[in-house]
Amino acid sequence: MIEGLSAVGSLARSLSPAAPQAPVPPGEGTSFEEALGQAIGSAVGTLQAGEAAAIQGVAGTATPMKVVESVMEAQRSLQSVLAIRDKVVSAYQEIARMAI
Repeated sequence: MIEGLSAVGSLARSLSPAAPQAPVPPGEGTSFEEALGQAIGSAVGTLQAGEAAAIQGVAGTATPMKVVESVMEAQRSLQSVLAIRDKVVSAYQEIARMAI
């Protein structure tokens, strides 16, 4: 599971812009790529925080309440990422089935 999180983290880093882009005109907001990158980055951070809290709980340095809250938040983030992935795969499959 940790290897999968590392892959998601590298995906988030690859989605984040490496070079400064042209400024976005007012009224347009952020691009889909930026929003998706921010969502994935946030989810990876939440998963890492949940993992750290679980390790602290095993070591006895964190309260059980904090461990449960962190793990539940990580679970919600993971479910959100999986739902987004499922929608992207579904959209790709729908496009692949389109007649030209």
